[in-house]
Amino acid sequence: MVGVASRSTPQPAAAAAEQTGRKFEGARCLAIIPAFNERESVGKLVHRLTRALPGFDLLVIDDGSTDDTPRQVPPGAKVVSLPFNLGIGGAMQTGYRYAMLHGYDVAVQVDADGQHRPSEVKRLVAHLLEGNADLVLGSRFLEAGKYRQTIARLTGSWVLKALIRALTGLHITDCTSGFRAVNAEVIRAFAHWYPEDYPEPEVILLLHRAGYKIDELAVRMRQRKTGQSSIRLLEGLFYVLKLTICLMLDMVREPWPSGKVLRTADVKTNERVRDRNDWAAELDPSDLRCEPAAAGGPPTPSV
Repeated sequence: MVGVASRSTPQPAAAAAEQTGRKFEGARCLAIIPAFNERESVGKLVHRLTRALPGFDLLVIDDGSTDDTPRQVPPGAKVVSLPFNLGIGGAMQTGYRYAMLHGYDVAVQVDADGQHRPSEVKRLVAHLLEGNADLVLGSRFLEAGKYRQTIARLTGSWVLKALIRALTGLHITDCTSGFRAVNAEVIRAFAHWYPEDYPEPEVILLLHRAGYKIDELAVRMRQRKTGQSSIRLLEGLFYVLKLTICLMLDMVREPWPSGKVLRTADVKTNERVRDRNDWAAELDPSDLRCEPAAAGGPPTPSV
């Protein structure tokens, strides 16, 4: 299978809503919310997601917050509290391991700062469930919109977009977007291995090389108003330089070997179930202790 990137635009609201309802039937969907010092926004986000996505399970990954972020998570969502800050890569791999161990069909990353709209989460997952892609990226720049970036971020994004196109031939308009949905195959791959620091551009290259299909969907995002970005302005140049080196190394990296991570199309259903059980046997269930968050209560047990 050859990795490809295609681009999709919004449909009329009524038609999209009807199609979305049909696509979600029978699919187990998990929204993974990585959070680091997001006490001002995580509670509002969980409330909005609960109202907009009643069929979704919500998992907040508290990435070693130094404030009371875990206590702001309303009841109904689950919280995994990491003992110290692992960064976005470690937090998301924790979420993907949880998704794999619990047999989810879809996992979607939703940032805790509130930039990702719940209505757009539904569209993103619906597009994934059409079955034409293994990873769907929510793009801020596929269509003209009101979302704005600083000059430094725009320059960095342009450099990374050009680099990914040179290395893969894919035209990705928003390669640093953290708003993305993946199917069960990619969940399994990410549970096995996931980049540590700034994984968004890296996984595009690696999934393409592994034969997965990548798609983009035009979405609307809010500007960040609260919390702390994982990439500060002064770190921008170092980020681009480091990521450029990582992308070059990724051209020879094999993070998902065929003997360990197989494509779903290459194995029978019973083999997939047995392999998932083997993963569960390898991991101590206590490693992912997860309890519903109690509003105003103490943080839930750490990993």
